[in-house]
Amino acid sequence: MFARCYNKISHLNSIRPFSSTKILNETHSCKVLVVGGGTGGLALTAKLSRTLNKSNLILLEPSNDHYYQPLFTLVGGGIEKMKDTRKYEEDLVPKNCTWLKDKAVDFNLKKNTVNTALGDKIEYDYLIVATGIIPRYELIPGLVESLKNPESGVCSIYSPNYVENVFPVMQKLNSGNAIFTFPNSPVKCPGAPQKICYITEDYLRKEGKRTNVNVIYNTSLPVIFGVKRYADALWKICKERDINVNTRTNLVRVNGEKKEATFENLDKPEEKSILPFSMLHVVPPMSTTEAISSNKDLTNAAGFVEVDKSTMQHVRFPNIFAIGDCSSSPNSKTAAAAAAQTNVVFENLKAVMKNQKLPLTYDGYASCPLVTGYDKCILAEFDYELNPLETFPFRQDVERTSMFLLKKDVIPVIYWNLMMKGLWNGPALFRKIMHLGLHK
Repeated sequence: MFARCYNKISHLNSIRPFSSTKILNETHSCKVLVVGGGTGGLALTAKLSRTLNKSNLILLEPSNDHYYQPLFTLVGGGIEKMKDTRKYEEDLVPKNCTWLKDKAVDFNLKKNTVNTALGDKIEYDYLIVATGIIPRYELIPGLVESLKNPESGVCSIYSPNYVENVFPVMQKLNSGNAIFTFPNSPVKCPGAPQKICYITEDYLRKEGKRTNVNVIYNTSLPVIFGVKRYADALWKICKERDINVNTRTNLVRVNGEKKEATFENLDKPEEKSILPFSMLHVVPPMSTTEAISSNKDLTNAAGFVEVDKSTMQHVRFPNIFAIGDCSSSPNSKTAAAAAAQTNVVFENLKAVMKNQKLPLTYDGYASCPLVTGYDKCILAEFDYELNPLETFPFRQDVERTSMFLLKKDVIPVIYWNLMMKGLWNGPALFRKIMHLGLHK
């Protein structure tokens, strides 16, 4: 059905012996190139591997390890171990694809080529961009230095390099301010910044230290959560537990030695405030990778791959799709959103290959299990319009132990055993069954 791919090797004049340096640059060619082997990239590659021959499908991904990042919050709270979040990439990559362990550094959309960091070129017929977004800790002065200092009280769940230090910081917390931040940028799993806040607050209560600690949640957003039903529930929790919430408040500098954090008022940027802290949990600004954001053909003004939000197809290059956090679709950037996008991209890509009308649309579904303590969770599910799109036949804006167990024990199993094998497209089918077909 598809033309076979080929490899062309451009030979140099001579080969130096006894050298480990790569001196042969290869040109690879394929039907479909998937750039990025994270959540969306691997799930989609798994689907495509059942349709395409190995020589027709290339996955471009440099990482040795694959992390189930939604568990980082629980690792930070001392609930799960880091080993529970990590598997080897090679154990997840489908056998029926060609894995190039390299990364993209340049996209030429007009020539249908991608150049890699090791100097190779990949020619493709169809391109899937699944490169995600990356934490930019370096954009906040003093933050990286503070994170490397175990005595600073500064921590973050958003990197495998730092997440294991969060719980030790919590354990040392006895008095003063515990400050939690949400940056002035898009973030992956936007509920996580306050999840770790609620877990810390619950930990302090269990340890009998809560009365001596002032818990503060400073968010750059104008609201605590974008969906009103869940926002109302979260405001109630914050009031009951004496968590101080400041909106439109953005972290701009950290001094780990003095244990001081500088914030700006986004409505009045000239106004700065310096707060002392005993614990500072920082969610860094995030962006797409340099190779993505710098390519004006590929992205919008904000640096995200510019797609039609309903079809996930690029608005200018019909042979390109995006999936997951790197896309411009205005959904909440979660693993659940990537799951819902997977089948949409898969079926629409197949239609493009056959010159047919795109059959599926993405409604913006995203899910955020808002962990509010060591055994409590509010399961937020919603669409593009920020309307609740709940799977279960009961209101989900209530703290439930069952939803905590779903988050902790059930969803990871679905992720590793179904989604990473291309067998999970989100809970839409279960939603229809549980609502007797009356729910979209």
